[in-house]
Amino acid sequence: MEWSNVTWFLTALGAVVVLITRVRLGGTVVDGTGHGAGRHGYSAILLRMHTLVGVITLLGWVVALVTGQRGIALVILAGWWLLTAVGLLLLARWLPSGGKHSEDTQSDSWGSGAGLSVLGHVGMLLGVCYFTFVAVTDRL
Repeated sequence: MEWSNVTWFLTALGAVVVLITRVRLGGTVVDGTGHGAGRHGYSAILLRMHTLVGVITLLGWVVALVTGQRGIALVILAGWWLLTAVGLLLLARWLPSGGKHSEDTQSDSWGSGAGLSVLGHVGMLLGVCYFTFVAVTDRL
């Protein structure tokens, strides 16, 4: 298998993670914060940042892959790492709030809880490590 095949595949998966995060959390934002019973809320700004950084990073990364420009890829890596950090912050919403008067944790309808989010964002972390390796070793 060629490096480029793996890189394009992981790029497509990155796009899916950005899209699904937006779709899953976009409808739950109320008054600037998303809350689920027994879970921490998250900022609507964090969700918007995840979407905006994701789209810009994906477009820049595709340009770098198509043109083979290592310099562009190295700059876009900052976007990938920022996107991953924001995604992991959004993932932290699944941590139990554990207050004395908090409600029991409720899961959402997609994937019965945090499983899909963990898979997507931890996978994204591993993918960005791979992207860093590919860009630094000039294997675009």
